[in-house]
Amino acid sequence: IGGIMAQRFAALGFDVRGWARSMRQIDNVEIFAGDDGLARFLDGLNILVSVLPLTPATTGIMNHQLFNQLAKGAYIINGGRGPQLVEADLLDAIGSGQIAGAALDVFAIEPLPADHAFWTHPKITIWPHVAAQTNPNTAAVQVAAAITAIMAGREPENRVDWARGY
Repeated sequence: IGGIMAQRFAALGFDVRGWARSMRQIDNVEIFAGDDGLARFLDGLNILVSVLPLTPATTGIMNHQLFNQLAKGAYIINGGRGPQLVEADLLDAIGSGQIAGAALDVFAIEPLPADHAFWTHPKITIWPHVAAQTNPNTAAVQVAAAITAIMAGREPENRVDWARGY
């Protein structure tokens, strides 16, 4: 998902960086990889769009330490997984001006409790967990291909790797 988004933003003329567990090549996108690449990826970033999978390594990754590596006044968009965001740290970072605001599609607790501070915060936009829609036509083709592969004794594409957590 992140790679496709990066390609689309780059095609629109944005200066795009990406960070992943392992190195990859995406045209017109500067890629950083692994733990060593994260700080260089974050340095001076103005908009952070997160669509990371939830793993032990990504749980709580969006915290004070990460926010302080971004450009002052950066904006956060989280369409990945709710537990990646330390919610209190985001509120503190917005309050201090380190983070200008956020658009959030996922939360640690869903549905988001009615009394949660995010609902009324003027610098946080809540999305109803629909960052992406499933196209029934393409989904049906993918499911049929997976069933065909399994029935033929082959490994289906995009199989979950339980060791990685996604």
